[in-house]
Amino acid sequence: MWLYVLERIALAIAIVVIAVALLFLMIHALPGDPAAALLGPRATPEMMAELHQQMGLDKPLVVQIAKFYAGLVQGNLGYDVFSQRPVSSLIFAQLPHTIELILASIFWPVLIGVPLGCYSAMRRNSLIDQVVGVLSVAMIAIPTFVMAVYALLIFAVTLRWLPAIGVGNGFWDGLVHLILPAFAIGIGWVGYISRLVRASMLEILGENHIRMARSFGLSEWRIVARYALPLAILPTVTILGIGIAWLLSSAVFIEVVFARPGIGALIVNAVSTRNYPVVMGVVLVSTLLIVTATTISDLVNAALDPRAREKL
Repeated sequence: MWLYVLERIALAIAIVVIAVALLFLMIHALPGDPAAALLGPRATPEMMAELHQQMGLDKPLVVQIAKFYAGLVQGNLGYDVFSQRPVSSLIFAQLPHTIELILASIFWPVLIGVPLGCYSAMRRNSLIDQVVGVLSVAMIAIPTFVMAVYALLIFAVTLRWLPAIGVGNGFWDGLVHLILPAFAIGIGWVGYISRLVRASMLEILGENHIRMARSFGLSEWRIVARYALPLAILPTVTILGIGIAWLLSSAVFIEVVFARPGIGALIVNAVSTRNYPVVMGVVLVSTLLIVTATTISDLVNAALDPRAREKL
């Protein structure tokens, strides 16, 4: 098990190193000059050259990447070109808002999608199963930003049940402000998770140990909860771990639509102003989050499934 954990850590480090190198290449391929964006239209060539030197943009790309790696080892992600604040402080001031949004969005598919998938498998080909299937496909097909706009118009503007923007003040007010953006991200996953759980559950319910449990006279709900669901949920755990990348990309739109702070809004502003250090820092932290979530989902699968532990 420890060898597997070490292998996952080594893989995570390799992914981060490759992601940073690719990001450097993509950023420098973008049109525009961060020095020009910072100094404005009245900048002279001398001022541009001086700022290029201060930002390290006058050095070869390989040197810039090596300098960033060296700073990364020391915990230094660079400085914001506008405020001269450390990039790490900017990111970690916004990161908790994004993490709580992602965790809240996972709540919807787990709370609604898993029970719907179980019930559809137990009532296979029934009218309810067909209705759930149609609704699931519809939820999957609706883009996140469309769901966000309509949720905002219906529940915040028309009905005025929920606040439209911001993060609120205090714990309970923050939870209320979190409902709509988390709903906009997570509702599409309700359909996806319900279909995945249904497919896995149908496969598990046809196995021999389930037939044995039925022969002992156990109720169907007990069989599902005790013997089928722990195995049927394994693909869902894996998908949720991998889906962190999708949730992070969705958070970019949601934080802009609902005027919420977070690393999504931070990176949008950084890209528009060619703020290279902030872009690099946000992508690095996002990559670490994705790799960490994927590793945790693999370890949870190994803990739930004895067959996975035997392979380690």
